[in-house]
Amino acid sequence: MQMPEPNTTILARRAEIVAALLDVLPGDAVIERKSELKAYECDALTAYRCAPLAVVLPRTTEEVAAALKVCYRYGVPVIPRGAGTSLAGGSLPTADSVVIGIARMADVLEVDFMDRLIRVQTGRTNLSVTAEITDDGWFYAPDPSSQLACAISGNIAMNSGGAHCLKYGVTVNNLLGVRIVLMDGTIADIGGGYMDAGDLDLLSVVCGAEGQLGIVTEATLRILPKPEGARPVLIAFDSADVAGACVSDIIRAGVLPVAIEYMDRPCILACEAFAKAGYPDCEALLIIEVEGSEAEIAHQLGLIRAIAETHGPREIRESRSAEESAKIWLGRKSAFGAMGQINDYMCLDGTIPVTELPYVLKRIGELSQQYGLGVANVFHAGDGNMHPLILFDANKPGDLEKCEEFGADILRLCVEVGGCLTGEHGVGVEKRDLMLVQFNREDLEAQMLVKDAFDPKWLLNPAKVFPLPVSEERRGQ
Repeated sequence: MQMPEPNTTILARRAEIVAALLDVLPGDAVIERKSELKAYECDALTAYRCAPLAVVLPRTTEEVAAALKVCYRYGVPVIPRGAGTSLAGGSLPTADSVVIGIARMADVLEVDFMDRLIRVQTGRTNLSVTAEITDDGWFYAPDPSSQLACAISGNIAMNSGGAHCLKYGVTVNNLLGVRIVLMDGTIADIGGGYMDAGDLDLLSVVCGAEGQLGIVTEATLRILPKPEGARPVLIAFDSADVAGACVSDIIRAGVLPVAIEYMDRPCILACEAFAKAGYPDCEALLIIEVEGSEAEIAHQLGLIRAIAETHGPREIRESRSAEESAKIWLGRKSAFGAMGQINDYMCLDGTIPVTELPYVLKRIGELSQQYGLGVANVFHAGDGNMHPLILFDANKPGDLEKCEEFGADILRLCVEVGGCLTGEHGVGVEKRDLMLVQFNREDLEAQMLVKDAFDPKWLLNPAKVFPLPVSEERRGQ
């Protein structure tokens, strides 16, 4: 994976740039020691590392603006960073860049139950948003598996979803407004405490922009009343193909569970060892959750059971208590960490039509044999957001490169069947050179014109999203 060569002029002026940052920021907001910079040399895509020139940790929007003004004046690239949980290298630095991390910006600024919103600084973690309002009977719907650690800023950057996005939508469906700082230090407000603001829909442009347009420091989020009740059911199958077909039939029948999650045997074993959730012994497992009143839950589960029975499941088991439900979801939410305890892996994020699940799972198995690398599948089956985990040995020469080739073939497969390269992890550096698989040059040109409007010097999050030759050509203009 190639990154641009650092600007030697910027490297030579490092001391001057750090001094300029210290002139406008508190002393503890600037990190410059090389030993401390190592903590910021990568995100959750740990295969690639590069220490930045410096790191800035502001506490306010105004401090973010002050830091950006300095970087803009010196022509220094800026890497926006939330919690560093990106699985696509979305916050990978370059040697001549300044990382601006908003982890210290975690305050709740406003809660309004009448208008169903909460306004927070975007360094706040996803799960802590719901924690702030749960005692009052409310919750924030998007729930990525990393929600204990991931920040709202990263959720907005990658338009994250989670297990319950089948019913409630992803971040863009639950985002009402943002405060964003542009590369030149300009502070702008987009949207607000209401749905569908007038004028241009810039909110949908910013959400999912991967830090290419500005740094979002505050977000107004839609909150919802907690449902009356919820219950997951485990459905075990002897093959991945049959489990995929069951998912397709549930969606085709018009049943809308709050979540449909899929795990195959390698992932089931790892998650069971970690969470002791009592998962069945099977090749493929569906976790399907419905919610509502007891009557609604019973009705929905009856429909789902009837559909599942036509596929000859090994077992169907409903949760019998809140404790059992919590264990079921602990296992699923811990999947990435549980797999990481037993093997190196690279996590992908392609999205496909639900009807193509049986075929795509079959092809992934065939590709696994072709490359000689194992795969564990765990994903949001209800909306076709796949997360294959390709298993490899990071200490074995050539294994990483083979893993990357295998991953590229899976992502090409997703596009081939009518899907796309990413559902919620973003493009980052991982998928940037595959963008021309999904888009032609004219499509990319339209996207880059938006980047030109927000960031004319192309200083924000360089070497991400767009194929490197294309973006480097743009930066040089």
